[in-house]
Parts: sequence; structure tokens; C-alpha cells
Amino acid sequence: MTAEINEKRPTLAGRREWIGLAVLSLACLLYVMDLTVLHLAVPSLSADLRPSSAQLLWIIDVYGFLVAGSLITMGTLGDRIGRRRLLMIGAACFGAVSVAAAFSTSAGMLIASRAVMGIAGATLAPSTLSLIFNMFPDPRQRSIAIGWWIASFSAGSAVGPVLGGLLLEHYWWGSVFLLALPVMALLLVLGPKVLPEYRDPAAGRLDILSAALSLISILAVIFGLKEIAQDGVSPLAIVAILAGLVVGYVFVQRQRHLADPLIDVRLFQIRSFNVSLGTNVVTIFVMVGYFLFVAQYLQLVLNLSPLEAGLWSLPSAAGFIIGSTQSSRFVHRIRPALVIGVSLVIAAIGLGMLTLIVPSKGLSIIVASSVVISLALSPVFNLTTELIVGSAPPERAGAASGISETGAELGGSLGIALLGSIGIAVYRTGVSRALPADVEPEVAGAALDTLGGAVEIAGQLGGQSGEALLEAARRAFTDGLRLTAAISAVLAFGVAIISAVLLRRVPAGAAEQGRVVEELAS
Repeated sequence: MTAEINEKRPTLAGRREWIGLAVLSLACLLYVMDLTVLHLAVPSLSADLRPSSAQLLWIIDVYGFLVAGSLITMGTLGDRIGRRRLLMIGAACFGAVSVAAAFSTSAGMLIASRAVMGIAGATLAPSTLSLIFNMFPDPRQRSIAIGWWIASFSAGSAVGPVLGGLLLEHYWWGSVFLLALPVMALLLVLGPKVLPEYRDPAAGRLDILSAALSLISILAVIFGLKEIAQDGVSPLAIVAILAGLVVGYVFVQRQRHLADPLIDVRLFQIRSFNVSLGTNVVTIFVMVGYFLFVAQYLQLVLNLSPLEAGLWSLPSAAGFIIGSTQSSRFVHRIRPALVIGVSLVIAAIGLGMLTLIVPSKGLSIIVASSVVISLALSPVFNLTTELIVGSAPPERAGAASGISETGAELGGSLGIALLGSIGIAVYRTGVSRALPADVEPEVAGAALDTLGGAVEIAGQLGGQSGEALLEAARRAFTDGLRLTAAISAVLAFGVAIISAVLLRRVPAGAAEQGRVVEELAS
């Protein structure tokens, strides 16, 4: 009897697998850093390369566009050719193109380099997550590993601005791209030794048309959302989103009739998969939306330097890392409905704290609420990620990982576009009432566009007019932050209730088993 129990018990991961996890986490940390670090380099690269306004937007956005658009394809490709092989190819390409980006001599060269980096970067998240499911068959160890995997993303968002700022103080703008080289070199050296290979032995050929439809659909939707975030609702944004949805519908219909589809649409018949994916998307929506305003509040309302703002953001990142790595101790002992429901209610309370801030005294509230939100949301990300990927059979884990990461990208874009638009509308209404009547239209437009523009214009005006405009702009921005925080709190509370109801039949430990019973879809 004891022998039978031991045979059924999953193999425990050893030193090799934990070293492999550390290497994978470094790659994920770098992946996130590259999304954030470029913003600090914009002033110096603008002075050097002199890009047009349109080129500058593409330099900033094309990496994220191509990452989001390529995630599903790369996840599925890893299932077919081997997840470790795809990761090695992506890492080598990422490192090589990072050098090209660092030494770009024109805006066009930098845009092209960033685009290729985005495609290469899209191999990282789905490959690393699906490899974790192969490396850690023991449910408890796998949960811990996923916690560290998620924590690496938070660490990257925190370390990126600080490390990038230090490099830019001593070196040229291209130095921020060279951060990739030692990490990718380590991955290429240690990867074949500590990472297992896994591929679907029965996988067919990759359907190129499906890959193209997936890319076009996601790029169109995210482009439309970015347009709304930058310029408000416009015909171009609406057409782009509608076109993306239409192409997405064609993509889904094609998957239904393929013998070997890019994604298995039957996954969407599993209730726990759908609810977990939806919860993950909305949670990212809320987190990115509030963080967008908090980062600007620290610098432009409280007048902190970028380095000071980055340092005051570290407690939030630390909370997320602690929550991600420690939640594995309890999430599988309690029903997912209760874990997700309670966590999102606590996050709603943290978001509600942000409605109490004022323009002059908000630092303590910002730090405290951010820590509460981070600690509360980290178990949600851990559990929903396990439920999403655990819903797929092992040979489809890469595709499921790609779906999970694509949902996160869409949630982030939605948060920036929708919550950003609401906050900007409140800001513009408040500033327009405080602008002196004799201000030129171009100057007024710059002040109404962004808080940074208002700060610059207030400095140019000087005197009482400048002080009045600055005070009004900071007050209006704070009002926008409070409103978006309130909306986010209501959303978090609503999703907490919906998730708790829809997941009530999922037993404790369902995600821990690495699979979700399909009968739960009924």
C-alpha cells in the first residue's frame, strides 16, 4: 500500500530545477524592465536621434505592441518545436537586437530594433511559465515556483526605473538596452544544463494564417486603446478596435475547424478557466490604471525626483513580492472562491484609501494603500495563473500561458485607456476653469493636455497666475486620481462577488492538482 502511494506522489524538484527557476525569473525580470526603462531615456535619445513626435511614440510603444500580439503564437510555437528551444532562440535574438538598439544611429533603426525585441520578448513569458509546469510536478513546489515567477515581474517594474536612472546618470541613453546582455548570456549558458525540454509529440504544423490573424487582431485592439489613452475617443481608435474584434472573430471561427488549432477554443467551455482569465484581466486593469496616476502624482504633485519616486514605489513592489512568494502557503488550503473574493475585497479597501489623498499630503496614504493593494492582489494572480494554465492538457500549456499573458496585456491596455481617459477628463475640466483668460490657445492646450505640460506652463507664466494654474492643475489631477481609484475599488469589489459566486463549486486544491475537472463547467 505504501509503495502505491509513493508511486502516485509527484517527483520533487531538486537543485537543478530551482537554479533553472532563478534563471527563468531573471529573464522575466528583464522582460518587464525593458517595458519601463525606456521612458527615462526619452529626453536624451530625443536630443540625439531627433525623432518626430510620431516616431517617438513608435519607439516607446512598438515593443509592447509586438509582445502582446505575438504571445499566443509564441506559446503555441513552443509547444510544437520545444519550449526550451524557443526560449533559447528568443534569448539569443533579444540579446543581439539589444546591441543594435543601444547603438542605433537613427529613429528608424531604433524602431525596427524595438520591434524585433518585442517579438523575441514574446517568447519569454509563455515559455518560462509552461516550463515551470514541467519542472515542478509536485503541486506545492509548483505553487511556490509560480509565486516567484510572478514576483519577478514586480521586481522588474521596481528595479527598472532605479537601475535605468543610475545608468543614465553616467552613460548614454543606449546603455539601458545593454542590461539585457548579461542576463541573456546567463540564460544561454545555463539554460541547456538546468532547463528540461518539452514539446507536444503529436503537434502538427503551425497554421501561419491563424498566427497572422491573431497578431492583427490583438495589435488592432491595443492600437485603438492606445489612441484613446493618448488622444481620446476618435474615429481611428473606434475603427481599429472594431476591425480587431472582427479579425478576432474570424480567428476563433478558424480554430473551430482546424485539426490542430493555434489555441484550443474548448478551453473557453471550462468555467474556471473563463472566470480565472476574466478575473486576471480585470485585476490587471485595476492595478495598471491606478498605478498610472500614482507614478505621476509622486513626481508632479508631490514634486519628487524620478529617483525619489522610484524609491517610494519600492514598498509596493516589496509587498507584491512577499505576497506572491508567501501566498503559496495557504491558497491551496482554501477554496479559490474565498481566496479570490477576500483578496479582491481587501484590494478594494486599499483602493478606497486613495480617495482620501489631497494634493499636498498624500505620500503616506499612497505608500500604505499601495502595499495593501499589492499584498491583496498577489494571491489572486498566483491562483488565477495556476487555474488558467492548469485547465489545459500538458501538451497545450504553452498556448494556455500565451492566452494568460495576452489577457494581462489587454487588461493593462484597457486600464490605461479607459481609466486614463476618465482621469484626464476630470483633470481638463478642473484646469480649464483656472486658466487665465489672456493665455494663448497653444499654451492653454499644452496645460490642458497633461499635468507635466501645466507644470511647465505655470513656470513660464510665473507670479500669481503661474501659482494659481499650478495649484489648480495639481488639485484637478488629484481629483482625477481619486475618481479613478473609486471606480477601481467598485470594480474590484464587483469582481470579488462575481468570482466568489462562479467559482463556488471549485474545491480547495483544484489548481494545485495541475488540472481542472471539466464537469465544473456546468
